[in-house]
Amino acid sequence: MLDPRIVDTLLGQRSRKPGSPLGALTPAELDALRLMAEGKSNQAIADALFISIGTVEKRIASVFSKLGLAAERELNRRVAAVLIYLRESGSG
Repeated sequence: MLDPRIVDTLLGQRSRKPGSPLGALTPAELDALRLMAEGKSNQAIADALFISIGTVEKRIASVFSKLGLAAERELNRRVAAVLIYLRESGSG
């Protein structure tokens, strides 16, 4: 779990970097990823963004797809997405 201010700064910088996988994400998807990186559950993300849990699930599924995170038994896609974020932001 990271401080929300650090997450905001790092995501903003990295999403604008050429070649970053985060560049493919929409602002709404970046918001969901940022909140995932802060350790928030889907319900907490929905509450923070004032959207339905179904919308959160769709945004997270889109994040997984755009980051190339296919469903696999051994891979927790939520953790993998956050790890990509950390690698791309220089925090990992």
